[in-house]
Amino acid sequence: MLLIVLILSPLVAAALLLLLDFRAPAERARWAALGATLVTFALSLGVAAQFLDLPDIPAKERQTITPRMELRHTWLTMSDPSGGDPLRFEFYLGVDGVSVALILLTTVLCVSSVLVSWTSITERAAEFYASLLVLETGLIGVFCAFDMLLFYVFFEFTLIPLYLLIGIWGGPLRRYAANKFFLYTLAGSLITLLGLVSLVLMAPPEAGLQTPFSIPDLAWALHPVHGHPLPAATQTALFLAIAAGFLVKVPVFPFHTWLPLAHVEAPTAGSVLLAGVLLKLGTYGFLRLCLPMLPEACLTTGVPLIAALSVVGIIYGSFCALVQNDIKKLVAYSSVAHLGFCMLGLFALNAEGITGGVLQMINHGLSTGALFCLVGMFYERYHTRMLTDLGGLASRLPRLGVLMVFISLASIGLPGLNGFVGEVLALAGMFRSQTEYAFLYTALGALGVVLGAWYLLGMLQKAFFGPLEEPQHGGHAADIRDLNAREILALLPLAALCLYLGLFPQTLIDLIQPDVEGIVTLYRDVPAGVALRAEMLP
Repeated sequence: MLLIVLILSPLVAAALLLLLDFRAPAERARWAALGATLVTFALSLGVAAQFLDLPDIPAKERQTITPRMELRHTWLTMSDPSGGDPLRFEFYLGVDGVSVALILLTTVLCVSSVLVSWTSITERAAEFYASLLVLETGLIGVFCAFDMLLFYVFFEFTLIPLYLLIGIWGGPLRRYAANKFFLYTLAGSLITLLGLVSLVLMAPPEAGLQTPFSIPDLAWALHPVHGHPLPAATQTALFLAIAAGFLVKVPVFPFHTWLPLAHVEAPTAGSVLLAGVLLKLGTYGFLRLCLPMLPEACLTTGVPLIAALSVVGIIYGSFCALVQNDIKKLVAYSSVAHLGFCMLGLFALNAEGITGGVLQMINHGLSTGALFCLVGMFYERYHTRMLTDLGGLASRLPRLGVLMVFISLASIGLPGLNGFVGEVLALAGMFRSQTEYAFLYTALGALGVVLGAWYLLGMLQKAFFGPLEEPQHGGHAADIRDLNAREILALLPLAALCLYLGLFPQTLIDLIQPDVEGIVTLYRDVPAGVALRAEMLP
């Protein structure tokens, strides 16, 4: 029941905001949105606390995917054409460790998004905050959905509010950016839908699957040893179809071209949630659907394809960031590079790599979300993001300068801050994997770490150090003030989490470890499953 309340609370708040405050002053809409996001954050803490209080599931009872909290309700029953037991279609919600971590990330960033939009959104404020709350519902819904149809509905549902946030409250090219974002992601998602439906229809009848769209049940039914896996060629075709939408959403090179423009034109809150959470829907989709259901395809096709594209994305995104003059576009290209580490870790298909990939998902959301908050606060003061207009601003804005340095170091992966552990584990996992070019991929990934330090430290040196070069805006540069209490409050939780997860990463590792073990155990069983099927062939 708590999961339903968690998902619906932002949606109900958005409806009330539109009904009651449609013509109200922006101030009232801001406070209502802040209250709604704080309530949702409190509910997410309640879900996390309830999850942690549950006893561990014994190893012998675990499947590939094993939610420890779940809510299942059958909403449609159909007779099986083959004469078996009736097929049940369910409303299936649940959470495991990975879900809990991503839900907490979402609710924290939504609170910060409201706070950083406090003074910048003055027109149609109720509609803006309602769109933000609807987006929060969609994001939480994706991470709670353990039914494939429900997962896809929430996955697509997030497109609409973010399209509105970019298209209505964005920059001068907002409509073009919003349309490009929408069409790119929709096209990929439709191919994914085709793959998901085909996967269910092609599931072997002997698997006896009574809940065909249940993600845990389907993953177990297709297990290479305990279930009835699909033929390797079929798995490969389905993997390519399902991966299409996720590759665009991450985005993986060369499907990234919609992202920089979307970030540049989006309002600050849109950029925070786009980088912090929405991009993680792609990596989460691979972890939740592709890896557990199509193991042979992931090994034979996914590893060489995704690993190669990931390292190209790391290097390409880093070099693009190096030449940017717009700070916001620099951070956008850094996301292409950093999410390459997530994908590299996930497709190492071992404990170190998958753990590092999941950690990098969370850590990138915190550090890059905070960077976009800081860039938005900076833009509100000077109405420019161009590095050629800036210099020595740490002396003018010391609080903003200190936080920008701290968050940038976290994004670089300085030891002791959150970005370090995820990148190291992802690279270590790839190095220890059985991939043919594992050493090359690891070396290029390590080069990406160096390039990340280069472009972020270069940005800091140009904008915040050296001689003071303060852009004039309306002749009022002398009135520019440092961060206020509201802005510090928006950033402080993110900065604190960057420090805490850097010093105590085991907290997050322990949370996700059972789910990682389920995937790792599956890939240990794949060779045995292949050998078993080979023996059964005539």
